[in-house]
Amino acid sequence: MKQIEIEYKTLLSKKEFENLTQKFSTVPLITQTNHYFDTKTSHLRKAKLSLRIRTFSDHAEMTLKIPQEVGNMEHNIPLSLEDAEQMIKRNKLKPNAITQLLEDSGFKIDSIVKKGDLTTHRRETLLPIGLMALDENHYSGIVDYELELEVSDPDQGKHAFEQFLAQEQIDFKYAKSKVARFTQSILKDDA
Repeated sequence: MKQIEIEYKTLLSKKEFENLTQKFSTVPLITQTNHYFDTKTSHLRKAKLSLRIRTFSDHAEMTLKIPQEVGNMEHNIPLSLEDAEQMIKRNKLKPNAITQLLEDSGFKIDSIVKKGDLTTHRRETLLPIGLMALDENHYSGIVDYELELEVSDPDQGKHAFEQFLAQEQIDFKYAKSKVARFTQSILKDDA
């Protein structure tokens, strides 16, 4: 499956996160783990690509994100939890539509390895303004809090997101993508 992802996000203070958690307390909590992949010398990151396997309690998916003029083109394929766990454990990707896309772009699949993990505890709900996600993220000994709004129209979505923040008295705090924050945390570890 291929789709354009347009989202707005802000980091949250712990207090802002707790206030929104109360507001969305009836929304089920889902835990997911992003297992990020790249070459040892970060060729995917340098090409501005992001590759992950996301695992849930009963299924998984592989996603390749490719930046576009607005948003990211996401290529997603479903995986069985067993296949995902084998690829993660063996640190070796099985051939599929996404690995073929990478190979067609000149990347050697055998050189792609798992770089690390980011686990998110998420409350996700569809609102009139878009798909909203309230996230608590754990990676590299760090915990951060984030609010995301996924939309189909970039201008209307931006306006709706800004209105929601104002209504909830949340100060906008720039949030890099999860993969960028994760990567920054492991680069610090390597320094």
